[in-house]
Amino acid sequence: MSKSVKDYKRVTTNSLFEMKASKEKITMLTAYDYSMATVVDAAHVDVILVGDSASNVMSGHETTVPITLDQMIYHASGVVRASKRALVVVDLPFGSYQSDSQEALRSSIRIMKESGSHAVKMEGGKEIEKSITKILNAGIPVMGHLGLTPQSIYKFGTYSVRAKEEEEAKKLLSDAKKLEELGCFALVLEKIPSKLAKQVAQQLTIPVIGIGAGADVDGQVLVIHDLIGLTNEFNPRFLRRYMNLYEDMKKAIEKYVSDVKSVDFPNQNEQY
Repeated sequence: MSKSVKDYKRVTTNSLFEMKASKEKITMLTAYDYSMATVVDAAHVDVILVGDSASNVMSGHETTVPITLDQMIYHASGVVRASKRALVVVDLPFGSYQSDSQEALRSSIRIMKESGSHAVKMEGGKEIEKSITKILNAGIPVMGHLGLTPQSIYKFGTYSVRAKEEEEAKKLLSDAKKLEELGCFALVLEKIPSKLAKQVAQQLTIPVIGIGAGADVDGQVLVIHDLIGLTNEFNPRFLRRYMNLYEDMKKAIEKYVSDVKSVDFPNQNEQY
C-alpha cells in the first residue's frame, strides 16, 4: 500500500530527519558531472553524493585513494549547478582530514566555498572525532560513513563484508553512536550484516543510509554508473542493475562506425 510523501522543493539535512520520523525511505545516488546530475536530480533523488568513487568510475583507478581535493571540488561544482532539489554531499578524499583536524577544516571549507555543496562526508568513527568536531563547529554539516570504508582498503586488504565478528560489530555500533553524539546529520553503512545495520538504524535518531546493509535502514545509496549498467564488471550481491547501458551504448556506437564506413551517414537529409 503506497502512502503520500512530502514534496520537498529543496531537500535539506532537516528534511532527512523528517523522512526518518515519517518512515519515508531516503534515496541517494552518486553523480560526478553536470549532465548526469541533471538527470538524477530530475528523477527526484533526495541526496546526490559526489563520491570519491569518481576515482574508480571516472578516472579508472583501482581504489578511491588517488583522487585529490581539487578533483573532488571540480566534480562537485558541476553537480551543484545541476541540482535544483537534491541535497548535495561531497566526500572528503583520502589524506584531506584523517591526521590533522585543522587540515580537515580547511578541506571542508574549500569544498563548501568553491563547489557550493551542502555537506561533506567522512569515513571513520572515534579516530576522526577531532576532525568532525572542528568541521561541525564551523557550521558545516557532516555525514558519517562506517562499515566497509574504501579509503582504508590497504589497511583491511579486502572489500569483503565488515563487522561480522562480535568485537568489530560492537565497535561499529559504538562509533555510530559517537558520530550521532558529535552532531553528524546522517550515517552511511557500507557492506555490513543486515541484522547489525537494523540495530544501528533503530538505536540512532539520525538517518542511516545503507549500501549492502539490507532493507531495514532509513535509505539506500548506489553508484549511478552501476545502477544504469554503464559499468559491467562490478557485480556485488547488493547491486541491482536497472539498465544495461554499456551494451546499449556499445551497439549504438558500433552502428555509427558502420554507417560512417559505408557512407550511409550522413545522408541527404543530414546535410546542408
